[in-house]
Amino acid sequence: MRKMILLAGMILFAAAISGAQETPGAELSASYSYLRFGISNGVHQNGASISAADNLNRWFGLASDFGGHQKSEAGVTFNTYICLGGPRFSYRKCSRVTPFAQVLVGGARGSLAGSGSGKGFAYSAGGGVHCGLTQHLALRPQLDYIGMRFSGP
Repeated sequence: MRKMILLAGMILFAAAISGAQETPGAELSASYSYLRFGISNGVHQNGASISAADNLNRWFGLASDFGGHQKSEAGVTFNTYICLGGPRFSYRKCSRVTPFAQVLVGGARGSLAGSGSGKGFAYSAGGGVHCGLTQHLALRPQLDYIGMRFSGP
């Protein structure tokens, strides 16, 4: 009888641990975003982005990212807006640290005050690490390459 109680206790303890490490159904993040155009002496923009992901299983999810960036200099303002979506691949070996990679496609809009605006195709490839601080809060450094192809002037 004593062995049965010990075995039942171990099973309940193992179930509690596995329940704590379940994959979240969805993830939402809001972050500061830095965007740089050009290789040397490029345009540096500061902004913000909102990202959401629907995790379909432990390693695969669908992510979307919406961002806005701005640069003002000498009375001229340059704005960039990006809307992307696509697959995200996560490696969930540890419940506190989750590296991920993603490939997103979508659209972009750029506007220069007084000169008009242009719309175009945008794509992004990159990844980061999701570092859990609490059950509902995490730090998520991320680095992406974003390409944009604008039409018009």
